[in-house]
Amino acid sequence: MKLIPLLATAAFLSAGAASAQTVFSASSWVPPTHTLSVAQKNWCDALEKESSGRMKCNILPKGVAAAPGTFDAVRDGLADISYTVDGYTPGRFINTQVAEFPFLGDSSVPTSVAYQRIYSKYFAPLGEHRGVKVLGVFTHGPGIIFNSKQPVKTVDDATKLKFRIGGGNINELSKLMGFNTTLKPAPDSFELLSTGVMDGTFFPDESIASFKLNMIKHATTFPGGLYNTSFVFMMNPAKYNALSAQDKAVVDKLSGEYAARLFGEGWDKVDAASRDLQKQQGVQRIQADESFIKAVAAKQAELEDKWAAAAGAKGLKDPKAVLAEFRAEIKKIK
Repeated sequence: MKLIPLLATAAFLSAGAASAQTVFSASSWVPPTHTLSVAQKNWCDALEKESSGRMKCNILPKGVAAAPGTFDAVRDGLADISYTVDGYTPGRFINTQVAEFPFLGDSSVPTSVAYQRIYSKYFAPLGEHRGVKVLGVFTHGPGIIFNSKQPVKTVDDATKLKFRIGGGNINELSKLMGFNTTLKPAPDSFELLSTGVMDGTFFPDESIASFKLNMIKHATTFPGGLYNTSFVFMMNPAKYNALSAQDKAVVDKLSGEYAARLFGEGWDKVDAASRDLQKQQGVQRIQADESFIKAVAAKQAELEDKWAAAAGAKGLKDPKAVLAEFRAEIKKIK
């Protein structure tokens, strides 16, 4: 007669074990088809697989906040997992600006993995991105000048047009170059260009396809990119701290270079696909002339001095040496 209570207890414990699964709310401020959303989902799938189903993600149908507010949204627990662009909140992050400089590299994977290594070695110990659990940092592909009006080969050509930009170092560089730019998040680009409020935008190749910018007719490239963008992929710290040691180990395994390479590989893939689409769209692609490249380099030298002073004041030792190490690391990575 004691068998029934024992069976009931076993069933109760079994149900309790099943309900102990940790579910993370994952938020994205770009469409689900965008490489950022896809890479985040792929990371979540790996999390579920590596944890044998103990952890999984609930991909939210829409972002809990616009891109500039996403860092605080994750910090405050409105979402458990997401990513954002450091430059969308100007002045908040200093060390990360090193990943936004021009001429870094021609694809996302090397810059992303090198950035992650430099971040782990130098920036994380200084408390960069304090308030969240950093899962990884990464960059997009090389930044390009796109527009719907005319070829842009020289500085003078660029100064005749109005551009949307995404913030960070390119914001300061544009001011020094005398460009007419407005800081707006990437998802605003279609409306800005389709209504004629802006003539063009600074973007990696991927974004022409992702945001359906079929009005773009001209692209101007720079060796290693005109700029880059620093992203942080993050988790709510309270959610992480509540995990068992076993599950923390899984999250940690999928963090750092694993996450950086995952996002970088996704970006390189869609950059290539977008370049093919641009050919079909009739986008005319040219490289900036030598005088344009030299002018950018001269103005950037001023910004690197400014960055080094600001980073040094925040505790980074020998910032110029860190920048040189970052550039050297990029060249080592396939």
